[in-house]
Amino acid sequence: MNYIIFDLEWNNAYNYKTQKGMNEIVEIGAVKLNSALEIVDTFKQLIKPRVSKKLGSRFKNLTNISMDEINEYGIDFDEAFSDFSRWSRGEQNVFLSWSTSDLYTLVDNFIKFKGITYIDFITQYADVQKYCMQFADNPGGNQISLSRCAELFDIDLSDKNLHRALEDCYAEAYCFKKVFDKEKFSKFIHKCDRAFFERLVYKPYYLSPKDNIFKIEDVKLTCPQCSGNINVLKKYDYVNKAFRSAGQCAECKKKFWIFVRAKKNYDDISVSKKLIEMNKKRAKRIG
Repeated sequence: MNYIIFDLEWNNAYNYKTQKGMNEIVEIGAVKLNSALEIVDTFKQLIKPRVSKKLGSRFKNLTNISMDEINEYGIDFDEAFSDFSRWSRGEQNVFLSWSTSDLYTLVDNFIKFKGITYIDFITQYADVQKYCMQFADNPGGNQISLSRCAELFDIDLSDKNLHRALEDCYAEAYCFKKVFDKEKFSKFIHKCDRAFFERLVYKPYYLSPKDNIFKIEDVKLTCPQCSGNINVLKKYDYVNKAFRSAGQCAECKKKFWIFVRAKKNYDDISVSKKLIEMNKKRAKRIG
């Protein structure tokens, strides 16, 4: 088994044709580790942007990448990832990145430039940031940066130019190797079938009365005071992506404002309910 740690640098580009922004990949870097976690090969490539010929000031300050460098050493997106596919392909290879944001950006660029969601050469994937955080002294439990993780693991990165793709891959490899446990890591590996990639880029959305896959009338409401059933007293309104109404408990007779939101996820519909007890004056005027 090989471990392919990859990293992307992207520019915030704006497509005037579609009037939408995107994170356009400008550089990819990767290191290949064998089963003994030895770095056996590397990959790096600058990519000529298609959407925007200008690099954002934040991107340039962070990476020190210039358009002169891209014009001299960059190649087209299709050619770059055809090369990367050949270099990294293997059924037993596990791809890793620091959080899923790089993988999401990669799929997003594949959709926009190649019209496909499924990246067939990535058959297994793991979030190396999520894995490393299991071993970091991080009381808040919040996501930590690569440099902070290295600091917590006593790894010296003073000779690394972070925010260049290949340099970041080396840093991730050092962190990964520091805390590697084959059995523990195996639980973080995902099989990457078509559904995996579709789920990754799926954008959940709140359902409205126009969506026939959800009926607000089917939602059961329970009194937060006595656990009795809540009877809805008036027709639901839809405001700020929430169904709103008023209701009364069939048992204790208390009245409540009702707020229900329904979100369509890739696999299911999640429903959140909030009931706020009315004051006595308002309760007398309702129902």
